[in-house]
Amino acid sequence: MTDRLKSGRAALISAAVAVVLVGAAILVPRVTGEDVRVNWPPLHADWDPRIGWMTIPAVLIGVLLVVGLPRLVAASSWRRTLLIGYAGVWLWTMAVAMTEGPHGLARVFDVVDRPGEYVYDAQRVDAILPMLRTFIDHIPMDSVDNWRTHVAGHPPGALLFFVLVDRLGITDPFWIGVVVVTIGSTAIVAVLHTLKVLGSEKLARAALPWIVLAPVAVYMGVNGDAVFTAVAAWGLCLLAVATRVPRHRVSAGIGAGLLLGLCVYLSYGLVLLGILALAVLWLGRSWRALPWALGGALAVAAVFTALGFAWWEAYPVLRERYYDGIASERAYSYWVWADVAAWTFTVGLAVWAAFPRGVAALRGAFGRRLVLADQRAQETSDVAPCDDAAASPRDRTVLAGLAAAAMLTILVATLSGMSKAEVERIWMPFTIWVVALPLLLPRRWHRPLLASQVVIALLVQQLLLTRW
Repeated sequence: MTDRLKSGRAALISAAVAVVLVGAAILVPRVTGEDVRVNWPPLHADWDPRIGWMTIPAVLIGVLLVVGLPRLVAASSWRRTLLIGYAGVWLWTMAVAMTEGPHGLARVFDVVDRPGEYVYDAQRVDAILPMLRTFIDHIPMDSVDNWRTHVAGHPPGALLFFVLVDRLGITDPFWIGVVVVTIGSTAIVAVLHTLKVLGSEKLARAALPWIVLAPVAVYMGVNGDAVFTAVAAWGLCLLAVATRVPRHRVSAGIGAGLLLGLCVYLSYGLVLLGILALAVLWLGRSWRALPWALGGALAVAAVFTALGFAWWEAYPVLRERYYDGIASERAYSYWVWADVAAWTFTVGLAVWAAFPRGVAALRGAFGRRLVLADQRAQETSDVAPCDDAAASPRDRTVLAGLAAAAMLTILVATLSGMSKAEVERIWMPFTIWVVALPLLLPRRWHRPLLASQVVIALLVQQLLLTRW
């Protein structure tokens, strides 16, 4: 069997595994009668098919992006490419959300419909310093005037963001959604720059359509995790710069630490970004930025602690609240694998199809120095050199290395038992580093697979009423 046939067969088998996994996650609760505590397992959603006239613009925009993005990027300068990436994510996210009209973007941020979200509690905060000093007191379910679900489940950084939005006078749910989309969309700029710094500009350009059109767009505009995704992406981007640009080692290293440290105060689970940070340092071939990054992160912790919030004291209280709530009714035996099925809806079958090539790229990288990769291209790589867009062995290693670190993070998260359902939004800061992996697949597959990403996003948006 030729290498090309073997590669195609491996891709199909991997994608078939995803189909079986998703099918099992859908069918097992229905067959067993087990209540896994979501309405349409494995997604936190309701079955609610609805197609209106606003679906038509979304379909047209999706088609135009599939056809036009690769051509547009190829003819643009690097700065314009970054602008195209940002505009593409913003436009596609808005187009998907607006298939339901303004309500599609505003629903989650409406304090009447969703009092369990951040905005409700943000509008109750009178003074920030007292809130920080007493934050832990209001986490327990039985506490007086306890925080609602999302605020209780996160450190105060998440609440502070929405308090800031409220203080700026942005109180209309639709415009809060626009703010979230606008900030969250910057994540692609950070990811593209990271790929350029660690790999090449060619790699970053080729990755752009995959990041723009990833099905995770369904969730990027309608929850605070989109903001967390952007902060995390910029932190990792600065860390990459610190490893590869000596003159910026100190400033970028400290900046990376500040942003990654802030992430830990946006979501407890983002402490797992440490895995991706180590991957960036390894791919950047330098550990000299690590002390500066650690210093920046410790500075963030020191500020929050001085203001009255101790992360290490809050986390055990949060665990108690977590298991006092619905988490205790969500069976670990189901969600430990069904989480991955739910996550599949955010990355599509294209990413699963690319897993074998990602593994091959990493296998080819281990045992040799990355700095020699370009010189030993065809002799040492286990990936067919012919037809993928990331032609350089180093580019393949960077792409596969970041994706592998993100997948390891996801594995740790689901094994921890602290991610039972709702991972379609919770894992977005990790997901964005995986969605460009299909670059490793043959070029002739790219347009059909990009189109499949658009189809998945629209089907999820139009057939399911997501809780986000």
